[in-house]
Amino acid sequence: MSQNSADLPWKVRLFTSLFSFTFKVMIRRSDGSLNRLLLNFLDYKTSPSPDKPIDDGFDVIKFIDKSYLEVLPNHANLKHSFVAGDSAGGNLAHHMALKACKSELSNIKLTGVIAIQPFFGGEERTGSEIKLSRDPFVPMDTTDWMWRSFLPEGSNRDHQASNVFGPNSVDISELKFPAVLVIIGGLDPLQDWQKRYYEGLKKSGKEVYLVEYVNAFHSFHLFPCVPEFSLFIKEVKDFMQKQMSR
Repeated sequence: MSQNSADLPWKVRLFTSLFSFTFKVMIRRSDGSLNRLLLNFLDYKTSPSPDKPIDDGFDVIKFIDKSYLEVLPNHANLKHSFVAGDSAGGNLAHHMALKACKSELSNIKLTGVIAIQPFFGGEERTGSEIKLSRDPFVPMDTTDWMWRSFLPEGSNRDHQASNVFGPNSVDISELKFPAVLVIIGGLDPLQDWQKRYYEGLKKSGKEVYLVEYVNAFHSFHLFPCVPEFSLFIKEVKDFMQKQMSR
């Protein structure tokens, strides 16, 4: 993105600059450490110890599975459920689907995963990370800091939470993993990891679809003014309709 930012609408360029600055100021202290007081103020749960995952997302799935009659409209069809997320949310969507595959859900049938520019990583520096290292949304110094801050103490970026098909990954080949739609942007520093995610799913025998927008930057879908926005909406719609028609 840093090489092509002049071609973007001025509103997008302004937002990315403000976003990058505000993000760093808000959640990082002057010494580079995490501002946990602010995160607590935003009501994010923290795990009791670093090696225990925060299961909020899957707790919601289990709650809906158990109490859907009380919280959802009568016409809600849990037999066609999807999990979706962008960036870090795309990472979470994968891990929520993984948990669902290993759990006995009574009413929810996970039909698909929509991973929008999922935030994956690893110890290796990929070509796209090097080429786009100063991207305003996900510069490499910031992504490195994020992994150091949030991964369990003593682990590195090859942890199974970040490098989902790396040396420490979980074998999903025997799991009934739902179909996955992976959205990638050609100006996203994380695109090589996202492509490896696609290849890993494919190698594991899973149904997976890859959609790449050559001129899309990380979080492009937040901007209805970019040409890829409407294409992205249609791809998601088509994927969901295809999975629900089975």
